[in-house]
Amino acid sequence: MTIFSRLLLSACCLAWPALAGAAEPGGPAAPDDPQRIIAIGGSITEIIYALGAQDRLAAVDSASLYPPKALETHPNVGYMRALSAEPVLSVDPDLILVVADAGPPEVIKQMRQVGVRVLTIQDEPSVRGAHQKIRAVARAVGLEREGEQLVARLEREYRAVSERLKAVKTRPEVLFLLSTGNGPPLAAGAGTSAHSMINLAGGRNVMERIKGYKPVTPEAIVAAAPEIIVATRRTFARYGSKEKLLSLPELATTPAAAAGRLLVFDGLYLVGFGPRAGAAMRELATHFHPDLFDSPLKRGGF
Repeated sequence: MTIFSRLLLSACCLAWPALAGAAEPGGPAAPDDPQRIIAIGGSITEIIYALGAQDRLAAVDSASLYPPKALETHPNVGYMRALSAEPVLSVDPDLILVVADAGPPEVIKQMRQVGVRVLTIQDEPSVRGAHQKIRAVARAVGLEREGEQLVARLEREYRAVSERLKAVKTRPEVLFLLSTGNGPPLAAGAGTSAHSMINLAGGRNVMERIKGYKPVTPEAIVAAAPEIIVATRRTFARYGSKEKLLSLPELATTPAAAAGRLLVFDGLYLVGFGPRAGAAMRELATHFHPDLFDSPLKRGGF
């Protein structure tokens, strides 16, 4: 079906709801072996590659940054929270996998109403959530055995880190900065994937009293006195050096700045809770508790 035909059908469904009886949330039954899959959400794309199903990808979204070849070899249908139906439908998918917070909702609804199978993948920021996400994607693409192998590997990695962290006596005070430079810094509070990863790695989130990713005042950061600051690569790139970032007025007087303890990570790797979640957890835990691990990892730190 051409994009024109799909959009025409969508218009009819919106005008006459009675004609859309088969277009309930979730859409029609998925093909047993979907061959033209669109992955919307970086962790979904990463899971498909880890399952070995990348040759069945028809397109990805702009958040699909890993592996790098995902965006190099597949059409980009746009940012997952600002989707438009036209570029998605133009690649003629037989299955669209969307992360739970993708949207806008009316676009997701429109794609379902034209008869395309759209499956929403939940994104709970936890090891359990990563297991569920992997299983949901694997089931959707007919690779459940490979999905269970990924889950088993992730669980082994998680347990190995957890066993080491049983010896922890104190947890470092950690501030996760999602962004800086445009108004107050945006920090991770409770309920975020960053908060979960900090806890799993044996740290304590100094902003755990707020919920979600929220702007925080310089006074709040100084009062929280973080011992370690974790930032995304995108945030770090605004400054280009550890010294410039830590010299920001809101950070300069913190214990983290005084000790030069800044960790920089790729956002999808650290807080995407995909197939690399176990590796990210171990790497962060190594920086938090280097005495507990045999081979300290240096990739994320300075």
